[in-house]
Amino acid sequence: MASTEPSTAVDRAILDAARACVAEFGVRRTTLTEVARRAGVSRPTVYRRWTDTGSLVADLLVRELREIITAAIPEGGAARARLIGAIVGGGSMMRRNPLFAKIFRTDADVMLTYVFERLGRNQRALIALFAESIREGQRDGSIRDGEPEQLAAMLLLLAQSAVQSAGTVTDFLDSDQLDRELARAIDGYLAPVDQRKVL
Repeated sequence: MASTEPSTAVDRAILDAARACVAEFGVRRTTLTEVARRAGVSRPTVYRRWTDTGSLVADLLVRELREIITAAIPEGGAARARLIGAIVGGGSMMRRNPLFAKIFRTDADVMLTYVFERLGRNQRALIALFAESIREGQRDGSIRDGEPEQLAAMLLLLAQSAVQSAGTVTDFLDSDQLDRELARAIDGYLAPVDQRKVL
C-alpha cells in the first residue's frame, strides 16, 4: 500500500505519539498539542507536517493498516488463496487491534462517513491492492473473470462488514467461526465455476 507517511525519525515519533493518544482518548479528544507533548517536539514541528488532527490520524491509519496487511499476506500458493488469507487474516488482526478497537468503540460515527458516504484513502488503497491480486489470480486461473476493480470493491464491502459488524453476531459466530465463514464467502465469490468447493 502506498502511503504519504514520511519516514524521518521525528515523523515516526509524532505518528507513534498520535497512536498512543488515539488509543487512550479516541480520535475526537486527540489534539495536536498533546501529540506534540508526547512526541517531545514543539507544536510548530507538528503543524508544519500535519495541519490538523484529521490529516495526522489519516496518515496514522494508513500506516497501521499497511502493517496489518503486510503481516497478513501468506507466502506461496495461488493468488486466490493468498488474497483470501490476506483479507481474512487482516480482518482478524484489525478486530484485535487496540487502535481500531478504540475507534470503533468511541468514534463509530467517524467511521460511518467511510461506510455510508464516501471512500477514504485506506479503502481506495485496499481496492487497488485487491484488484492487483485479482488480476494475478485471473492470470493463474484461480480467480474468475470480471472487472478487477468491481470485484475488489465487493471484497472491500465483505471485509469491511466482517470487521466493523463482527461484535453484533458473536452469539452466532465467534472469532474463529467468523474467519472460516468469511473465507468460504470470499472463496465462493472469487472461484471460477469449475473450481468452486466448500473449504
